Amino acid sequence: MGKVFDYIRKELENGALHMTLIDPDKQTPEEAGRIAAESASFGTSAIMVGGSTGVGLEITDRTVEEIRAGVGIPVISFPSSAGGLSPRFDAVYFLSMLNSRNPRHITGEQAYGAVLVKEFGIEPIGMGYIVVEPGMKVAEVGEADVVGRKDLRRAAAYALAAEYFGMKVVYLEAGSGAHLPVPPDMIRGVRRAISIPLIVGGGITDPESAVAAVRSGADVIVTGTVVERNGGLSRLKKIVSAVKAAGTGAA
Repeated sequence: MGKVFDYIRKELENGALHMTLIDPDKQTPEEAGRIAAESASFGTSAIMVGGSTGVGLEITDRTVEEIRAGVGIPVISFPSSAGGLSPRFDAVYFLSMLNSRNPRHITGEQAYGAVLVKEFGIEPIGMGYIVVEPGMKVAEVGEADVVGRKDLRRAAAYALAAEYFGMKVVYLEAGSGAHLPVPPDMIRGVRRAISIPLIVGGGITDPESAVAAVRSGADVIVTGTVVERNGGLSRLKKIVSAVKAAGTGAA
């Protein structure tokens, strides 16, 4: 397939993208494979695998195997720790939680993980990860000093620092299951501050919030919790369609 980041950049030439996040701890590997296949048929551009709490390597491996068997799009690790890495991934979002209070989540786990990434031959995609209020479980686990919803300047400053560090993407994360997504004003401010791709996730559970994020400057929309609910795949299909339409100016 070639380099995953090159694939992402190429896809972005045609407009905003959607990626589906699957937590290996929330369903069986077989069910994860079915969700991934359905998501790919809707037009999602990549499958991200990970969660905010540690999941055993065996279940992660089985989940990735089932996903890869049914899709031809990249499968990207979205790890909460070095223990979430597997040689079965095409790439890993090699993320640093920039607003964590604990160095372990900024550079500590990354140092352990870097050795595994090289050993496994996984493509690393450097990511500046910024947790925004309410933050949810990821803020708790990552000991984040969450960025307030009105603190647009701080969000933009973290994002610009990520770009200056040489990271390839920035991720604004409201947290899985968040009752509110990242504010459009914050997305606009960060988009103006940086020139690298901007990913936005957390609290995006309907087409309207997805479109608002894209129109505010998000390059990639990530949804995860929505696929875990009854009727989630039907809603996901609408979200993916809305993202693609908004990203090309058709919405």
